[in-house]
Amino acid sequence: MADVYINSNFVGTVEDITHFVDNVKDMRRKGSLPEETNIYYDEKANEVKIMCDEGRARRPLIIVKEGRSLLTEKHLKQLEDGEITWADLIRQGVVEYLDAAEEENALVAYIEDELTPEHTHLEITPGSISGIATALVPFGNFNQSSRLIIGSKNQKQALGFYAANYHIRMDMDANILHYSQFPIVKTKLHDVTNYNEHPSGQNMIVAIMCYDGYNMEDGVILNKGSVDRGLARSTYFRPVKAEELRYSGGLVDEVSIPDKDVKGYRSEQDYRFLEGDGIIYPEAKVAEGDVVIGRTSPPRFLSSLDEYNLSAAIRRESSVSLKHGERGVADFVFITENEEGNRLVQVRLREERIPEIGDKFTSRHGQKGVTGILVKSADIPFSSSGIVPDLIFTPHGISSRMTISHLLELVGGKVGALAGRLVDGTLFDAESEENIRSELLDLGFRSDGTEVFYDGRTGKQMLAKIYVGNMYYLRLRHLVANKMQSRARGPIQLLTRQPTEGKAKEGGLRLGEMEKDVFIAHGASLLLKERFDSDKINLPVCEKCGLVAVEDQYKNRKYCLMCGEDIEINYVEMSYAFKLLLDEIRSLCIYPKINLKNKY
Repeated sequence: MADVYINSNFVGTVEDITHFVDNVKDMRRKGSLPEETNIYYDEKANEVKIMCDEGRARRPLIIVKEGRSLLTEKHLKQLEDGEITWADLIRQGVVEYLDAAEEENALVAYIEDELTPEHTHLEITPGSISGIATALVPFGNFNQSSRLIIGSKNQKQALGFYAANYHIRMDMDANILHYSQFPIVKTKLHDVTNYNEHPSGQNMIVAIMCYDGYNMEDGVILNKGSVDRGLARSTYFRPVKAEELRYSGGLVDEVSIPDKDVKGYRSEQDYRFLEGDGIIYPEAKVAEGDVVIGRTSPPRFLSSLDEYNLSAAIRRESSVSLKHGERGVADFVFITENEEGNRLVQVRLREERIPEIGDKFTSRHGQKGVTGILVKSADIPFSSSGIVPDLIFTPHGISSRMTISHLLELVGGKVGALAGRLVDGTLFDAESEENIRSELLDLGFRSDGTEVFYDGRTGKQMLAKIYVGNMYYLRLRHLVANKMQSRARGPIQLLTRQPTEGKAKEGGLRLGEMEKDVFIAHGASLLLKERFDSDKINLPVCEKCGLVAVEDQYKNRKYCLMCGEDIEINYVEMSYAFKLLLDEIRSLCIYPKINLKNKY
């Protein structure tokens, strides 16, 4: 006897558990019960759980009876001819959806050859073990699992053709790859997901070799000639927007070129790109500080006295300008209204991004790397047949990562390019390595994928044969132009007088304790001193009591708050953060005495 629960609510008990469970399953397959119903017998708890609520992950499987799949050749033929649909297969009880619980009671076979009388279900395809992004990785079953996961995650960050109507969209952080291509080495999922409608990479010629150490530690080397001809080139789009807000008392913002009597008026140079309506004209090249949308707002604080004040009518400047380090070309101007009915102006800026040192590239196998150098095409090694690689990949990335699929894709891509066909690399269902190698041999190349290479600088033949082929490479959205941060002089914080933090605030990079240790180890003491001078202060200190003294510059006198005037006061160089600490200690009524000693 077992308790029965429907959606976790107790409804009764059953005597013959197996008969009851089989009955429910049969009724579901015949259509007497809804398809969404799932039943699970928990042996340990001796409970039968029937679930038909929302939010469960369910997946389709082919039903197996007496070791034979219910999906026959006749069904497949009817599906091909369009006589039946997927819904008909479910209605006929050939395919059913199982949730995580019912799957515990099922024995699922991967392929039809594995079927035994004990099996209850058969996978529709062995590749259904993975998700969509993972299934786009070719020869995925030759990979280490962690690299396969990284490979699937990297594809989501690749630049590509994300939407056909991108030119009329106002997306926050959009990138468009200029010449995106369909991969030569594809999987069945590429066809199913219409990948050719939104590709996100390019087929490059990749050589696996070292080149003066510029591709060590996962770095990649790019052929400057290929980059100049448009390899991996992209455009970065970013919107800038301004609203005409309404304030109490009928006051509103106004998009226009600010008048010279406006509070906070900038220079005429800053407003040079604005047209009569206060909005920038398309194709204007703007840099940091330039105004994109001119706007004035009412004064911030309105008191009752302001009614009689002549200056009450003076508005303040609230234009939208480009922040530190930003630049681009005004690409598209859009004027509309928001939900409240206020006027909304949006300007899309575009910036062409040519691959440079520091840009991130990856194959579909988790072999990500940063560009180490762009080499002139004359200096790039070339094969005996005259092939010049677009990208040079390091051989040390294979041994520890064990991404055999990376090597297979190179050979597969080479065959696809030479034979003029697409190579299938579907998970568990790919073309065999032997067939690819023999086809490469028939095409007049070595079956192992290697070729004789010559050094582009000396013209001498290289000692080792170089493994070279075609590979689908992705340019990731982590561009060095978006991350670059530097400063010489700039704003400081009010409290500590140290530089501000963060790229947006023109901040600096913090030199922490560990970085300090590196400078000490290098003996770079003057550089260390310079870095720690960011909040230097000369503080007057009393010789007698060791407390911070007072310097009155107006009356030109120095005195100690404890000892009076007739006492020697000396200036000590320290960081403002330390002076702050002394103040905080004094506020706790603790006496922080500074013992002064002559440093000579």
